[in-house]
Amino acid sequence: MKRIIASALMLLIVGGVKAQQSFLENQKLFPRVGVAFREREEAIKSEFAKKGLTYPAKYMYVRSFKLDSEMEIWVKNSVTDTFRLFKSYRVCSLSGKMGPKRKEGDRQVPEGFYYINDFNPNSNYHLSLGINYPNFSDKVLSDQKKPGGEIYIHGSCLTIGCIPLTDDFIEEVYIMAVNAKNAGQDFIPVHVFPVKFGNSRSMDYLGTVSLNDNESQKFWVNLKGAYDYFEKHHKLPVVMVNPQGKYIM
Repeated sequence: MKRIIASALMLLIVGGVKAQQSFLENQKLFPRVGVAFREREEAIKSEFAKKGLTYPAKYMYVRSFKLDSEMEIWVKNSVTDTFRLFKSYRVCSLSGKMGPKRKEGDRQVPEGFYYINDFNPNSNYHLSLGINYPNFSDKVLSDQKKPGGEIYIHGSCLTIGCIPLTDDFIEEVYIMAVNAKNAGQDFIPVHVFPVKFGNSRSMDYLGTVSLNDNESQKFWVNLKGAYDYFEKHHKLPVVMVNPQGKYIM
C-alpha cells in the first residue's frame, strides 16, 4: 500500500512539473490564443518553409523602428546561429514624437534595449506582449517618481505609447513568442529605434530633429552602435548600462 501511495504521489508530482513546463499548452487554454494557433499556425509554418527556416524558432529577436512604422521578427534555432529575418510587420500608428520615453503621460514610445516580460492572452487590445520599460537606463534618465510603464506590443491598431499591430499581425507575433519562450528563451530581446538607420530619408529627418535636441542626438548615436553591429554580424551585441544611464556595448 505504501508503494502504491508513493507511486501515485510521484505521478502527481511529475504531472505537475510537466504542466508547469508546458508554457505553450498553458497559453493555448486561453480562447484567443487557442484560436490564433488553430487559424494561423499552418500559414506561419508555410512561410518559414518558403524562407528555408525551421519552425518553430527557438530564438526570436524583435526590432522596431518608430518613424518607419515597421517591426521586424528575426529568428534562429541555435545559440551559435546568426539571426535570419522572418518577416517585417507594419506598425499601425505612432504616438508621441522621436526621442525616448522619459515620464508618465508623455505619450512617447520608448527607445532602447528591452525584452518581453509579459504575455497577456486576455488583453484589452486583443493579445499583448509587455516589454520591461523602464529598464536600468530609463530608471536613471527618466522621471524618478513617475517614469511611466505598461508598454506593450499589442493588437487593436491603436496606441498611446505602445507598439500597435493589427489583430492578425499580433496573433502571428504572439504565436512565435510563445514558441520561443516554450523552447526556453526567457528573455526575448526587443530593440526599439527612432528610425531605420539604413534608410537615408529617415536619417535625414532625424538629422533635422537633432539640430534642436542635442541630448537626443547623443542618445541616438549610442543606439546606432547596436544597430550597426547587428547589421554587420546578425548577432546581438552585449548591452550594459553605466551609472549615468548610458548604454555600453
